[in-house]
Amino acid sequence: MTDLSELAKRRGFFFQSSESYGGVGGFYTYGPAGATLKQNVEDAWRDRFAVREGNIEIDAPTIMPEPVFEASGHLDGFDDMLVECAECGESHRADHLVEDNSEIEDAESHDPDAVMGLIDDLDLACPTCGASLAGRPVEEFNLMFETGIGPGDGQPGYLRPETAQGIFVEFPRLKEYARGQLPFGVTQIGRAYRNEISPRNALVRTREFTQAELELFLSPGFEPPDLSDVADVDLRLYPAERQGEGDADYLETTVAEAVESGVVENAWIAYYLGRSRQWYERIGVDMERFRFRQHLPGERAHYAVDCWDAEADVGDGDWIEMAGFAYRGDYDLSKHHDHADDSYTVFEEFDEPKTETEATVDPDMSYLGPEFGEHAGAIADELETLAKSDRDAFEGDAVEVTVAGGEVYEVPVEKTGYAVEEVTKNGQHVTPRVVEPSFGVDRAVFAVLAHSDETDEVDGEQRRVVRLPPEVAPTTVAVFPLMDRDGMAERAEDVAADLREAGLAVTYDDTGNIGRRYRRQDEVGTPYCVTVDYDTLEDDTVTLRERDSTEQVRVPIADLADELAALRDGRRSFVELTE
Repeated sequence: MTDLSELAKRRGFFFQSSESYGGVGGFYTYGPAGATLKQNVEDAWRDRFAVREGNIEIDAPTIMPEPVFEASGHLDGFDDMLVECAECGESHRADHLVEDNSEIEDAESHDPDAVMGLIDDLDLACPTCGASLAGRPVEEFNLMFETGIGPGDGQPGYLRPETAQGIFVEFPRLKEYARGQLPFGVTQIGRAYRNEISPRNALVRTREFTQAELELFLSPGFEPPDLSDVADVDLRLYPAERQGEGDADYLETTVAEAVESGVVENAWIAYYLGRSRQWYERIGVDMERFRFRQHLPGERAHYAVDCWDAEADVGDGDWIEMAGFAYRGDYDLSKHHDHADDSYTVFEEFDEPKTETEATVDPDMSYLGPEFGEHAGAIADELETLAKSDRDAFEGDAVEVTVAGGEVYEVPVEKTGYAVEEVTKNGQHVTPRVVEPSFGVDRAVFAVLAHSDETDEVDGEQRRVVRLPPEVAPTTVAVFPLMDRDGMAERAEDVAADLREAGLAVTYDDTGNIGRRYRRQDEVGTPYCVTVDYDTLEDDTVTLRERDSTEQVRVPIADLADELAALRDGRRSFVELTE
């Protein structure tokens, strides 16, 4: 972790923000190399999960009003466990302290009292000052950043803790763009904010981060996906039932086998496990250090029926969560339907019209008003609910209704307007179910760097090389003049300008000897280097060198842009080019 952070700072991948003012934990700035790497990862995600899947994309605000989070449950259930040191006053993530100092891997699934007991049993000390934390209370701490919307007291709001709520809130309009046809998917890539108790491990746990999320809206009786494109994709699964057995006991299987055996119950989740496995390998995650881990029951978010995480080992068995795949049911849309002033349902047409009986009420408000006063409206609403749920209640001379607060009122049936009629329906309003693949972009970037950072030996010297796939590398090609003489520098600058004009990411470097320039580019992950030399001045060819093998080949300048684009896009390998 320390070595990678040092490399990231030196080569411009990422570094702590506001260091000139002492820095603030949990906030990082992406440097020139990192910003481009992150953008390329986002573009690769958009290509896979939006464009190729036929999903739409939105970009919602990062600040939303308080009622949104009351409806979603984040105000009451988006907490982490905090323990405060009595000596120095520093706050720490209680479950992380337990996990870092014991063999317990799932402390997050325990309740605060249980975690407090574990801290006592382990006699844990404050990481800051060393004072004992035994006996200190463990409390729940809400992670959302609160703000005010407008001047003065204004309207309370929060920075979103996930991009998903922006999609859910706008569902009434988004369903119109989808012409009310299920299934349809909505994607979003954007910033989210969580006031982490103890941010740590560079990009792994920050207070501001980027998410790439897909919300797939399905009919309640949804059909399983076509698995043919991912059926044979290999999966390394770590089911919940195997996680209590000590050493990792993985299930090596395929997408099709995982669904057939029931290990992954929801076929849509299995589909996205396969797609994400392909995508992570595409951007440079080492599949030997990659797994899908099922959430234990106590870990699941308040909305999740089932959830799997994509995890990567970034060093010495330090597994980090990079994505979550959850079946959220109808939790989110039902909550917003109940709280908002709009409909979060979709009208689904039947294959053929259906005729059925329907119980209705038309209360006589001229009776209910004088008889029940301020409760008349609530009684009318309860009569309508009761007619749909319990027709037998209307069989006598009077019907009893219970309103909020537990008060029971008796209403003559003749005053309820109760009737049973035959109606013909062409369809019904349904609340869609949701499957959500949610990706942490920053953690993907970190894992790719950790897995690409290697050392080897070239010409008897050790070199550090970051083997980023050409598709996501910040720079596709570096252009060098062999020497700054005889017009080579001018020609190299022209080559660099032409390659930029062709849409390639290019850097130009004429500082130091050629070997040192190669090493700089190796360390920043540049897959190809072009050298303009004396032969270039004679025959208009250049030396093209590949980072990983350090092999070289002469390429005509006229073909250079097309060949590099083919190499970057995976349409040609370097071996094929040399042949």
